[in-house]
Amino acid sequence: MVAAGGYRRYATYRIATAAGVFTNTVFGFILAYTYTALWNERPQLGGYDMSQALTYVWLGQALLATCAMMGGGFEDELMERIRTGDVAIDLYRPVDLQMWWLAGDLGRATFQLLARGIVPMVLGALAFPLALPVSPGIWLAFLVSVTLGVVVSFAVRYLVALSAFWLMDGAGAAQIAFLAGMFFSGMLLPLTLFPGALGEVARALPWSALLQVPADVFLGKHTGWGLVEAFAFQGGWALALLLTGRLVQSVATRRVVVQGG
Repeated sequence: MVAAGGYRRYATYRIATAAGVFTNTVFGFILAYTYTALWNERPQLGGYDMSQALTYVWLGQALLATCAMMGGGFEDELMERIRTGDVAIDLYRPVDLQMWWLAGDLGRATFQLLARGIVPMVLGALAFPLALPVSPGIWLAFLVSVTLGVVVSFAVRYLVALSAFWLMDGAGAAQIAFLAGMFFSGMLLPLTLFPGALGEVARALPWSALLQVPADVFLGKHTGWGLVEAFAFQGGWALALLLTGRLVQSVATRRVVVQGG
């Protein structure tokens, strides 16, 4: 019910959705031509051939809003409720606060994947030679990986929102999380291009679960036991961050503060 409500809520913003599709498509073309020039010079850069690199570009545009890499999900509303003290009402409701927001965010992500993910991907496939999977198993594995990525994204943003219990205004924390998400998810460049220790650290951070891991699943880079390890990586970060969020929530709700009084 909550997930369905989250889906319907975002489905009402049709003009904003259309604008998002247009923006994702435009940036997809810009990045695709940039990648084309780069991969023409280095045909196997980062372990991807040209078609795989172009597919990575359009997957990034499809998952940008789905995994809320730039924010724009529940966190602004939750931070405002914390700032005003309305979160105290939420805590008295017979539902789990974290699971309530997670369910709503899963509904949001489902809508964004369908509404803002499919169209840019189709247009990209019409304009460029993309490496699309032919096996239904890879598509299913990709959807599982995307779901895990959404949960990781939620868990990070939930922690950011909870920072408002201490900061009163979590905009700064949200901005830091947004910048980290854009860089360490692989949205700007695949993390396989990052050199040395930077690459190892970037691939080990939770943000890589948002794009890099799902993209590699889609491109068939993870198969067999490697696919299990990819899911375990995403699931491990999701569980660890959700448990951390629950711990922080437990501490924070002991000191619900209304700004100004």
